Amino acid sequence: MMESYELIRSRRRTLALEIASDGRLLVRAPLRLSQARIDAFVTAHEDWIARHREIQRQRAAQRPPVPTEAAVEALKERARAILPEKVAFWSEKMGLRPTGVKITAARKRYGSCSAKNSLCFSCFLMNCPDEAVDLVVVHELCHIREKNHGPAFYALLERYLPDWRERKKQLFMAC
Repeated sequence: MMESYELIRSRRRTLALEIASDGRLLVRAPLRLSQARIDAFVTAHEDWIARHREIQRQRAAQRPPVPTEAAVEALKERARAILPEKVAFWSEKMGLRPTGVKITAARKRYGSCSAKNSLCFSCFLMNCPDEAVDLVVVHELCHIREKNHGPAFYALLERYLPDWRERKKQLFMAC
């Protein structure tokens, strides 16, 4: 029996499979590709689908539960107490000035820098080791000078945090 899937047609040239975080199978296909070719593609990739659904299940089991409002508020308070001081310390050291610092409850990214040089940090960064928090702060400050992730950005990051690669590993392993 063939897998059930959600078909998404667009002006793309290739077929692609995606397992959504909730386990649904998404098939992305060119506008004019026949249903028979799409079904054959799905059938030919049943092993890949099963393998990646299992990976998604394992990831979901390892994810911490969604925090309560009180827990998020406590993290925000901690972030408000810690992050502005870190930004001030590193700003002074780097000679860079953000236009503002904001704390959010973003789940997908720990920090960002706007086009107007305002820094935004997720309160969930407070679940990370101090060295990883410093990495995110310095990373976002570097974006004040370098708006992309090109060689000049990484040269600047390396100048202030020569061990940034090790800190990045901590960020993904411990947080």
